Amino acid sequence: MKRIALLLAATAGVCSVPVYAQTPAAAAAPAPTLTPRSDGIDVHVGTTTTRITAMTDGLVRVRVDKNGLFPEDASWAVPAAIRRQKIAVTAAPDGFTTASVRVRVGAGGAITFETLDGKIISADAAPVATDGKAFAIAKTLPIAEHFYGLGDKTQGLDRRGHGFVDWNTDAFGFSSADDPIYKSIPFFIGTGGAGGSYGILLDNTYRTWFDFGHRDAETLSFGGPDGPIDYYFIAGPSMAEVTRRYADLTGHAPLAPKWALGYQQSRYSYGSADEVRQIAARLRSDRVPTDVIWLDIGYQDRNRPFTTDAKTFPDLPKLATEMKADGIKLVAITDLHIAAVEQGYAPYQSGMKADAFIKNADGSPYVAPVWPGPSVFPDFTKTTARTWWGTQYKGFLDAGIAGFWNDMNEPAIFETPTKTMPLDTRHRIDSDDFTTRITDHREAHNVYGMLNTRATYDGLLKLRPDERPFVMTRASYAGGQRYAVTWTGDNSATWDHLKLSVQQIINLGLSGFGYSAADVSGFAGGPSADLLTRWTEIGAFTPVFRNHSATGTPRVEPWVDGPDHLAIRRRFIEERYRLMPYFYALADQNARFGDPIMRPVFYDYPAAATASCDQSIAFTLGKSLLIAPPPKPESPQTYDVCLPAGGWYDYWTGQRVGTPEPAAAGPIQSATQAVPTARTLGDRVTETPRLDRLPVFVRAGTILPRQPLVQSTSETPNGPLRLDIYPGADCMGTLYEDDGRTLAYTRRGYFRQMVRCTITPTGLSIDFAKPEGGFKPWWKSIAITVHGWDGAGTARVKGKQANVVQDSAVGTSTLVVPPMNIAGAVHLEGRQMAIGQTPKTISLR
Repeated sequence: MKRIALLLAATAGVCSVPVYAQTPAAAAAPAPTLTPRSDGIDVHVGTTTTRITAMTDGLVRVRVDKNGLFPEDASWAVPAAIRRQKIAVTAAPDGFTTASVRVRVGAGGAITFETLDGKIISADAAPVATDGKAFAIAKTLPIAEHFYGLGDKTQGLDRRGHGFVDWNTDAFGFSSADDPIYKSIPFFIGTGGAGGSYGILLDNTYRTWFDFGHRDAETLSFGGPDGPIDYYFIAGPSMAEVTRRYADLTGHAPLAPKWALGYQQSRYSYGSADEVRQIAARLRSDRVPTDVIWLDIGYQDRNRPFTTDAKTFPDLPKLATEMKADGIKLVAITDLHIAAVEQGYAPYQSGMKADAFIKNADGSPYVAPVWPGPSVFPDFTKTTARTWWGTQYKGFLDAGIAGFWNDMNEPAIFETPTKTMPLDTRHRIDSDDFTTRITDHREAHNVYGMLNTRATYDGLLKLRPDERPFVMTRASYAGGQRYAVTWTGDNSATWDHLKLSVQQIINLGLSGFGYSAADVSGFAGGPSADLLTRWTEIGAFTPVFRNHSATGTPRVEPWVDGPDHLAIRRRFIEERYRLMPYFYALADQNARFGDPIMRPVFYDYPAAATASCDQSIAFTLGKSLLIAPPPKPESPQTYDVCLPAGGWYDYWTGQRVGTPEPAAAGPIQSATQAVPTARTLGDRVTETPRLDRLPVFVRAGTILPRQPLVQSTSETPNGPLRLDIYPGADCMGTLYEDDGRTLAYTRRGYFRQMVRCTITPTGLSIDFAKPEGGFKPWWKSIAITVHGWDGAGTARVKGKQANVVQDSAVGTSTLVVPPMNIAGAVHLEGRQMAIGQTPKTISLR
């Protein structure tokens, strides 16, 4: 491998740019001296020491000293209790091993991470390079590797071949190639290498940069102009394991209130309480299920946060009460800029008294123009300032506002070329286990938005200790998922941005933000009727589903383009509500394990990464549903969908899809006979784009919970819980329920039950495990529908006979059973239909 010298050009406030120059391969590198430690090793090269620490078997921390001192062991991203984790390692002459990873140290202190059988997971291309305060880390870049993460960066799903800068930026009207934009999440996942997937978190809040073979096709590099050389290496070997360990490292997103998963209607701005009432009334009269209406800055008095306009919103508590009676929550924006007015504005007066605002370099308050005019800005690096900020929400909570929206928190500043604060503004760090000190905006900028949401989240929790806070943010940093959900910012109403939004949400999920959204319709500009309809269809399968548009643009509520488009949009919104039990179970899984709600297809099906179909806009919802929009969403051209191996069903018809198989003769003798023939990459399905159809497929082996249609999550479904069973290998599903709004779920106030199915020689066995938790779910019965099943009309439930309705036209068997509140089994006689054994008719749901 060639040697690489990294030469850094760094100036204050400007991203360090790596410049590569090849040096002779025989250039001598200093020999390192290794000092074993019980939890790792210290590597000494000249006057530099690198400390490599094993925190768990698959998590290794690397820290490099500067001027003989290690960086402060403090972090906004990684909680102190996690940073203190360590395990004993087995020393080796050139490094150490854990139960799953070998760490080797070579010439110059270059580090290689390997599997125990010697496969390279990641290897330094050169030792860490420094130039004053700036630094760069270079790693080899195998030709098969691809990269994901970094939050909602643009330029496609795969980061390979691109370079990025982390500097939170108000990027209104950003293109699909612009960078930086709103967030700085310095974490990425590498896949496709010999040693499996891995992740790296560079825990540095300065203006860091990442280069995935952009300047040098054989080198992955990252670094910064200042700040700590401190990164965490996460071994897989799968992408899913890396993602879960990253959640363990930076914190799991708390379970959101159930209403956050419903359809949400917004605009900048609904200008009066009467307009909000009109929007709500139209949503209800058109039978569009809805849970939330958002209030943008138009509800405020002169755009001042924590106020309401007495003329247009004269009685906010009354409005909130009316909306609540109609099953609709209100979410209100609370930007972080506080109008600098000496009289009549309590947040300014109380904030000044609390010394809560950011200072100029000379110690005077920093004042700059934003929506309210000249404004001051809370110094969220101070614990006391965050506490002060949290108290501001009492009035809104008392008025019945259910959630809050922290926007403009990059922070965005008007009338300045940089769109943000001067780099010499002063922040007073006095928080967590940081040393109390004054720093400047270069260090605080990228973490500022996350600390804004932390102040909001903590304040809401203090004011309502048993209510789940709901906070939406535009800017954040690694670990910000602990405090807020997010969205991709001020996108545009174009087909290009529709495609980009899917890729951004997928990468946000891989970066810890399981709850994320993009403005359905596009914020800037105005969508065509077809674009709004297609975006609504796709949005119905994303984690957070909000329709939002800018002032001065055409209206984009579901009804605006007439009854035909309304019917299609409503049908997809309704389907989301029928799938609410599945969404909620995925939210529970995200809270416990960190798995994203919305995922790339290859997250659960790694072989799909090499499929030949264009999967640039395909994704899965959990493991069980594969959504495959047209990869050129504006085009009528046919396209292929590559389905992972194992068998799939069309969600809308319930029919098996793929290559026909010979029908089995006689009863099934073993479970393996019921599984479609295994293929490395599964089947290809050709789709012809149709505006009223979004291809959705269900994995064979899925038990999919659904519910009767409701108009909001506050409404108890009327009828049985529905379990749609699609027989196949590893057949399972999860039922999850709680009260939807409180923190009782953290104290066993939940219902969680695993359901499995197995094909036997005589039929299908459906096994309900003993439920966990103490919550009683809403359903009084369960309607089980088995798809692709040629039944015999009989079943046994807990040993007793039960009636089965066989629909030979669509190939289903259905029976209704009591709620399985204890462990129990259902046995359905019959056999699985083979692909090609087509029912007489197919009816769309």
